Amino acid sequence: MADSNHVTIIGGGFSGLACAYRLKELRLPVTLLEASDRVGGLVGTVRKDGFLFESGPQSFLGTEEILDLITRLGIAGELQEADPHSPRFILRHGRLQKVPLSPPGLLTSPLLGARSRWNIVSEPFRQTKPPDDEETIADFVRRKFGHEILEYLVAPFVSGVYAGDPEKLSLRAAFPSLEEWEREHGSVLRGAIKSRPAKGKRKGPPPLCSFQSGVELLIRALSENLKESIQTKTQVISIRRSGSTERGSYELRIMRDGRDETLPAETVILATPAYAASHLVDSISASLAQALSGIAYAPVAVVAAGYYEKQVRKSVNGFGFLVPRGERIRTLGTVWNSSLFPGRAPESMAELTSFVGGATDPGVVGKSEKEIETIVLKENARIMEIEGLPTATCVWKHAKALPQYNLGHGHIIKLIRDAEREIPGLFFAGNYLEGPSLGKCVEQAFKTADAVHNYLNSPS
Repeated sequence: MADSNHVTIIGGGFSGLACAYRLKELRLPVTLLEASDRVGGLVGTVRKDGFLFESGPQSFLGTEEILDLITRLGIAGELQEADPHSPRFILRHGRLQKVPLSPPGLLTSPLLGARSRWNIVSEPFRQTKPPDDEETIADFVRRKFGHEILEYLVAPFVSGVYAGDPEKLSLRAAFPSLEEWEREHGSVLRGAIKSRPAKGKRKGPPPLCSFQSGVELLIRALSENLKESIQTKTQVISIRRSGSTERGSYELRIMRDGRDETLPAETVILATPAYAASHLVDSISASLAQALSGIAYAPVAVVAAGYYEKQVRKSVNGFGFLVPRGERIRTLGTVWNSSLFPGRAPESMAELTSFVGGATDPGVVGKSEKEIETIVLKENARIMEIEGLPTATCVWKHAKALPQYNLGHGHIIKLIRDAEREIPGLFFAGNYLEGPSLGKCVEQAFKTADAVHNYLNSPS
């Protein structure tokens, strides 16, 4: 029989690790089960020929929650912050154009036409309200600001964050503050201004961060802290309820070392992707399984390349660039890693990392790694005037990289939260719940751990 306070976490991605760490802080015994031979999910750092390549997230926003975690893990000394003024670029008509980082700069930039600039200036003086029905990001931006701002600012940004399609993504689910500001104040910009903290309490935007040895250091630090609680190469085949008490009681059918085993569990946290969670809860709640299966995932391929600086004729001083879909370029965007953080490339060399695929071009991930690499290298060579081939490359294909917060996503999340209240001892953690960023994952995972702690310490 399982310890009544013991918590079993299924899934060793970043959310599962963060959840386990918080449970350990709360002095609850925990076991984390991961099907593969390593934890961390898509987060990975590779050193090759003097370059430091990232297989997943290239960096993360230094939110209060994640910086606090880094301090508690004792790795704050390795933290790196990018220059907040590093310029961003958008490809327009085949040329890189700088994206202004301030509202006044946006209004004087040649990136936007006169009509788009007027739409921005006049928005605070127009009283509007959101429609009763859920609205896509594309419909919202066209209604409020026009097609040009959608195509050259918002859609590329959405591709960079979600690898998503603004024609499908829900404004309410992906960017709830925008709908809230319009609903309460009749204007997005007025709402943003009124929602700012009082003078003296204002903080700047969170810094863009990484570590000297790459993002994977965060995974290694969590793994070291939790090493006695982690069981890799342990695949959970199914979950079923056992017993009829008000408390949770489950039997996990697992596959470990080629053997089919049964593992008792009192409290279970599903920290797998939504599609995997759907399969596991099918015997507990068919409606919940169906809801989870409705969350789509966008495929993404990552291509990292290293060059001699003299090969790249265009300056790579800045964050990198995003590509609107109207440019007929398959690359979604390229990060100039060696410009953001020191130690990414040998001296006199440059490192670039590009992304292709996403919800608007899912078929590209079906190509071979060599074919994907060729597409990206040719496109980057044309955009940045690169001569010759890179000295080192790495390619990763992620068939289901990022959850899509499409129309109806909020309803799915409500069903999940209802299930957590109605099914004793079953909880959820993951980047499909409150946001895909690492900072959001920490925040959400800690909330789940705290909810489990409260559940286990409440009267039966």
